[in-house]
Amino acid sequence: MKQPIFTVLFLLLCTGIYSQTKSVRKSPLLTEATPESVGMSTERLARIDQMVAGEVQNGNLPGAVALIARKGKIVFWKAYGMADNQAGKEMKRDAIFRIASQTKAITSTAVMMLWEEGKFQLDDPISKYIPEFKNQQVLKSFHYADTTWTGEPVKKEITIRHLLTHTSGIGYGIIDSNEQMKMIYQKAGVTDLFTTENITITESVKKLAKLPLHHQPGENYTYSEGLDVLGYFIEIVSGMPFDQFLRTRIFDPLGMNDTRFYLPDDKASRLVAVQHNINGKWEKYPVTFYDTDYPVKGAKAFFSGGAGLSSTVKDYATYLQMYLNGGEYNGIRLLSRKTVEVILSNQIGNIWGENSDTKYGLAFGLLTENGEAKGGKGSAGTFDWGGYFNTQYFADPKEQVIGLIFKQTQGPVNDVTGWKFRQMVFQTIDD
Repeated sequence: MKQPIFTVLFLLLCTGIYSQTKSVRKSPLLTEATPESVGMSTERLARIDQMVAGEVQNGNLPGAVALIARKGKIVFWKAYGMADNQAGKEMKRDAIFRIASQTKAITSTAVMMLWEEGKFQLDDPISKYIPEFKNQQVLKSFHYADTTWTGEPVKKEITIRHLLTHTSGIGYGIIDSNEQMKMIYQKAGVTDLFTTENITITESVKKLAKLPLHHQPGENYTYSEGLDVLGYFIEIVSGMPFDQFLRTRIFDPLGMNDTRFYLPDDKASRLVAVQHNINGKWEKYPVTFYDTDYPVKGAKAFFSGGAGLSSTVKDYATYLQMYLNGGEYNGIRLLSRKTVEVILSNQIGNIWGENSDTKYGLAFGLLTENGEAKGGKGSAGTFDWGGYFNTQYFADPKEQVIGLIFKQTQGPVNDVTGWKFRQMVFQTIDD
């Protein structure tokens, strides 16, 4: 019995050594303050309040929660409309939303925390850690009659950097823009986004590894399930279940107590319903290729690194504030300032064109100087993304501004709050 106990103690000791560390810097907790105390205008913030309230009142959205912070202080945090119209449940500021692809940046952060520990290099082939990715092929021909395909060998293997930047050539199954890839993924039984079934990321990723790529790794950008692959990679490198790694290494240290893959019973009632508009009325979205109730029901076994988390605007703002602080929050350092600089640098070259408005780093979309000059999106270097169920966020390192607006809708929706909210946040700066 002594040997297993010793092994457990050794692993706990190693976890302590390589966990997040105390920082010589101690930024304050993200708390509420007056807009004027951080150079923002209460009067101009009221314009945003009126805009969002108006969109909900006009029936363009069932509800929303919006948060704005500057210089580490929350200056605007309001809930609008209904969290569930059919149930008569009002939206509250601490409502929990499915953040879908906003999960990707958190998975990327976890990858880079392990990178800081010297566990791997970014240009290591993923097959070094997941052998099933050896001998990948790029799709060459497809036969609709029986969904068989042929491929040509990759010129170089998929690397960890490729997976972080969506340049691996891996696709996205059910939401892929390529109909042939959709059929190939479906036939292989890859779990693309969410599921209530008893499936693990290990099983799904190993199926994915056998499928063809859209293009040669590194030669183009294709939004992909690469972050699901990296979720499994994190398990291999860290020796911990993916959900446990995120909780102990990121969520608990940052106080993100409402950010999880699956919600416990005492938080389930705060989950916002996914709704769609039927003849002018907001109704709960039905079960399609997934059940929108996945965060609170089913096997709760699939930890999707690309789309699985649920969170609140306050939790996600805290996460973004850590980045604006250069990797530190409340005296805890998750990432070095130098690592943050790498994450927030262009990693895809000119794949989107030399004069594009945006580039892509190792976790986020990045606004370029060309994009800044067009107006309404922030300073060059502003990083952002969004989620499948209509959630958006951005953070501007130069102005130290964070903006989040979360909704939960599917299907056609006349929603202008995404671009209006971001554009209107910057007109509130008054310093």
